[in-house]
Amino acid sequence: MQDVRQLLTTLRGRYNQTELAQALGITTRTLRRWEAGETEPPSYAADAIRQRLMPLAGRQAQQDSDFRFVDLFAGIGGIRLAFEAHGGRCVFTSEWNSWAQKTYLANFPESAHTLAGDITEVDAAEIPDHDILLAGFPCQPFSIAGVSKKNALGRAHGFADETQGTLFFDVARIISTKRPTAFLLENVKNLVSHDKGNTFRVIRKVLEEELGYHITYKVVDGAHFVPQHRERILIVGFREKTDFSFDDLNLPSDKRTMKDILHPEDGSEEPESHYTVGPKAKVADRYTLTPNLWAYLQAYAAKHRAAGNGFGFGLVGPDSVSRTLSARYYKDGSEILVSQGPRRRPRRLTPRECARLMGFPDSFIIPVSDTQAYKQFGNSVVMPVMREVARVMKPRMMELTTPELAERKTQLAA
Repeated sequence: MQDVRQLLTTLRGRYNQTELAQALGITTRTLRRWEAGETEPPSYAADAIRQRLMPLAGRQAQQDSDFRFVDLFAGIGGIRLAFEAHGGRCVFTSEWNSWAQKTYLANFPESAHTLAGDITEVDAAEIPDHDILLAGFPCQPFSIAGVSKKNALGRAHGFADETQGTLFFDVARIISTKRPTAFLLENVKNLVSHDKGNTFRVIRKVLEEELGYHITYKVVDGAHFVPQHRERILIVGFREKTDFSFDDLNLPSDKRTMKDILHPEDGSEEPESHYTVGPKAKVADRYTLTPNLWAYLQAYAAKHRAAGNGFGFGLVGPDSVSRTLSARYYKDGSEILVSQGPRRRPRRLTPRECARLMGFPDSFIIPVSDTQAYKQFGNSVVMPVMREVARVMKPRMMELTTPELAERKTQLAA
């Protein structure tokens, strides 16, 4: 059942319901019931979809796509969603975490044959040609939390971190070999100031002087699009000089608040999995903090307030904007706790609310445990930010590659 729904999700946007139903020899009513999970599709349905529709969709995608991109350190596909929204087609993916791969493939099952694990073991020459390289390379070596933790453990950070910091050079290795028209790199804000600016100077030197790209960078707060303060540095590079400018981004000034992403709990949305229950789709009790955990967090906050520190939990209501969602949210949820009133203990966000907080659509499939989901969304990107960057990048990239793209489309159509 789940496999059929995933396949239909993959084809959404390429075919309408009538076309899908006709190709499968069923009524549109039956198709809607399959998609909603109201009826069980027959055992042959998944194979029928793969045989009758997936090959056609693949050829159609190759002909209809405006540009090709690779998705490195892909996580669960937030940057991919953003560039697909502007006509891009992913031709290669790399993500080493097996749980993230599970979520990625649940939402992009057509990527099974192009998904690689450890990027350090991939021969750059074997990666398909592409127009744009996308990479949210690991940020822990450069983040404030990551540096503090590594210092406490006596471990190296930044480029001295052999397991994560040097992965930037794998990005550079692929750019050097494949020479894409453009790239977009994403990392934490602290990358600019890490090691008194030396880390970022090395990155700029590699991209500009050694690889010869024209780069522009900016720290953008996701709060323009979602009710979450999440500042990330975005580095855009073009092989040739363009008029690309971050000033062209449309960053909404009317900030969204938590009521835009919280479950309404009034029956206006359908219950989902174990996140919400009952006719009014109330948030399940499992997300309310236990008495012991709530007492501990309050005592911890009081202790640090007395010492003049700002550490403590973050309590939000419908009109709030949250702190940054982190990968450690699964531990106690302390950075974003939802108030349930003065007489009730607060609760964690549900994974679906975390998805919304990162700008993912409700159609995004979450096939993993809550713990893994919290880690994945905490490590992901604010998708609408990336979608807006893609909007501004695309015409500049197309100006540089239009002759090549036209030739490719002619060959595909032949």
